[in-house]
Amino acid sequence: MDAQKLEDKLTCAICLELYLEPVTLPCGHNFCGDCIRDWWGCRDKACPECREHFPDGAELRRNVALTGVLELMRAGPAPAPDPDPAPALGPDPAPAPGSGPGARCPRHGQPLEFFCRTEGRCVCSACTVNECRLHERALLDTERREREAQLRAMLEVTQQQATEAESQLKELQEQSSQVQSSACTLASVVSSKFSCLLQALETRRTLALTDIEVAKTQALTQAQDEERRLRGHLEALAHYDRRVRDLLERLDDQTFLQESQLLAPPGPLGPLAPLQWDEEQQLPGVESLSRLYGLLLDEGSHPRAPAEAADLGPVEAPGPLAPVPSPVCPLRRKLWQNYRNLTFDPDSANCHLYLSQQGQQVKHRHKPRDLAGPRSFQLWQVQCAQGFRNGRHYWEVRTSNHSVTLGVAYPELSRHKQGPHTDNIGRGPSSWGLCVQEDRAQAWHNGEAQRLPGVSGRLLGMDLDLASGRLTFYSLEPKAQPLHTFHAIFTQPLYPVFWLLEGRTLTLCHRPEAKLPAGLQEEAAGPS
Repeated sequence: MDAQKLEDKLTCAICLELYLEPVTLPCGHNFCGDCIRDWWGCRDKACPECREHFPDGAELRRNVALTGVLELMRAGPAPAPDPDPAPALGPDPAPAPGSGPGARCPRHGQPLEFFCRTEGRCVCSACTVNECRLHERALLDTERREREAQLRAMLEVTQQQATEAESQLKELQEQSSQVQSSACTLASVVSSKFSCLLQALETRRTLALTDIEVAKTQALTQAQDEERRLRGHLEALAHYDRRVRDLLERLDDQTFLQESQLLAPPGPLGPLAPLQWDEEQQLPGVESLSRLYGLLLDEGSHPRAPAEAADLGPVEAPGPLAPVPSPVCPLRRKLWQNYRNLTFDPDSANCHLYLSQQGQQVKHRHKPRDLAGPRSFQLWQVQCAQGFRNGRHYWEVRTSNHSVTLGVAYPELSRHKQGPHTDNIGRGPSSWGLCVQEDRAQAWHNGEAQRLPGVSGRLLGMDLDLASGRLTFYSLEPKAQPLHTFHAIFTQPLYPVFWLLEGRTLTLCHRPEAKLPAGLQEEAAGPS
């Protein structure tokens, strides 16, 4: 039989190589043992050639006869005996590297002596002449030494990486332990401080309620005494009225004249004694708590400056909560004489501005809350509900960051965008504004800007003197200092107005003792 046809008959239909450990399926077809096992590992149990299915328990049996034929074929024809063999000159040569049982080329049956780097497999000398003639080749031991050197170098790198990873893991575990320990300590300290604060507040509450109850009892007792006096006087007047009416009905002149001389009216009632009750006397002990309440509700991400916390006053608390007094700037204390507690007008707020804290705080968010109202700004602006016609007025605001504008405007300030600017505060003749940016500030009026130095803090004040036609902006951190003053003749009511960039928050600061003056404009102006 032709050698090529025989080789075709002994070729596995899966790997297309000569059979290795051939096995026979129940259908009669033969395959390499490893090839058919791999085939069945990822597919149903069926013959790759005839597609006949077999049960899961089908066994693969080795084809002994076919194995013997393959061994004879791999061994090749026996060499013809030399008719005149030469005497041996020395010991038999050592077997080639890689030779040994099973280390033969499956196609040519020759020992695997070379490594084809192009195809990445071991080949025999016959392969190097035929299939791998133009490929890059190397001896097996040479290739092994190079591969071993590469693997050892990679092993050193991986060992270094493992050492570094273990070191970083240990460092991370230590940091995590430190974080847990620190957080536990901080939680304990904070809990202790708040416990002391709650205890002090409960004590203050009890004392304040007791004082109120005592003052109420005294005032009501005084009221009861006055009530008895008034009722006694009313009874005396009623008795006198009855006697007078009886006397008027007497017909006997002598009796009438005699008894009328003896009839005397009750004495004068006298003024009503005012009750000894004064709310102001009950509030001094609570005013400091009101200021503390304002501090606690202020933005947590922006702690108040020392100048703002200085007016808190003493707070009686045990242990670590003892107050640390600090002076208030005299200029700021003088400005407080005209302090006004303002609130935002919700109808004027742009749909991206959210009001909170009873109209005392506004925050810009990306998501609009609802459709814009007829009086709301199309710009990211909001104005206050209070306006001023005359007198002197002062208020303070706290901003969460730069990129905000604050000022005052006439009621005619447009609600619509005009021109390329993002706000219209100070862009025309009916408004005056201060634009606070990251590295500088600008004073705007009638479309003209004056560059100012940067604002160091986020607490700002505005002093409006309508009588003298003066509007002054103040920076209050770390101390009060004027930033810019506008001089103008104000002919209409002025309303505080603000613009905020996305993500910014602005809070109108309140003082408990601030009172609204008479004649204050309470309604915000409508759209122009």
